[in-house]
Amino acid sequence: MKHQEGFFNGVRGHQIYYQCWLPETEPKAVLLVVHGLAEHGGRYMNLVNHFLPLGYAVYAIDHLGHGRSEGTRVYVERFTDFTETISSFREMIRSWQKGKPVFLVGHSMGGLIGAIYLFSHQKELAGAILSGPAVKAPDNISAVTLFAGKVLSALMPRLGLIQLDAEGVCRDPAVVKAYMTDPLVYGGKVTARLGAEMIKAMGRVGAEASRITLPLLILQGGADRLVNPSGAQMLYDGVASADRKIILYEGFYHEVFNEPEHVRVLLDVEKWLTAHPG
Repeated sequence: MKHQEGFFNGVRGHQIYYQCWLPETEPKAVLLVVHGLAEHGGRYMNLVNHFLPLGYAVYAIDHLGHGRSEGTRVYVERFTDFTETISSFREMIRSWQKGKPVFLVGHSMGGLIGAIYLFSHQKELAGAILSGPAVKAPDNISAVTLFAGKVLSALMPRLGLIQLDAEGVCRDPAVVKAYMTDPLVYGGKVTARLGAEMIKAMGRVGAEASRITLPLLILQGGADRLVNPSGAQMLYDGVASADRKIILYEGFYHEVFNEPEHVRVLLDVEKWLTAHPG
């Protein structure tokens, strides 16, 4: 395995960290990992260790305000700052891996970023895999709370509002402990602006999902407490992709790639990718 890393100029002048894991032989395809809220691209080693021996190259960035990238923690001016960064990185991958099919792998908020990215850039991809996509607001958030978040996003955009439930990440206590002690995982509250931008992006996905037409695989933990599990089915029902598949893992928590049964999930992804050589 060859591991490379570096930085590139992102939106608003910030330095964005990236890394990649390359097989010893010529890659047959590329997996572009788009990570979730408050975490970073280095938390996908189960994915890397499974697919690298199969000949896939894996590329990942740390989003603006996340991990090793610059920017105010878990804050964004506009949600499109995320998608524009992915677009820039995709162009870099194109230059490094000429002619290779690229599959986007978006998890959680990365699934939301991925869905918005697909609206304008799906022709650049061979397919997309969205895991626990945060594409629908939780049912327990009231209209009053949503309105308050919108107001605070304008008046106090960097104010921390929402604390993520680390225990809901995974059913494996070792994964939860690693998550909570990882210095690159942000343990504070999510800013008002990012929360409001995510809600707006969710609204776009709900209204415009039919614009998505590329091959699509959706993975969802049935006992997910960090995103609304019904969002995965909403997305599946809303896209116009003739080639689409959804897999619900009963009893699984949010990070299906890290659950105790993660090998089962990775084999499902492998089977889907084998059927989609690009």
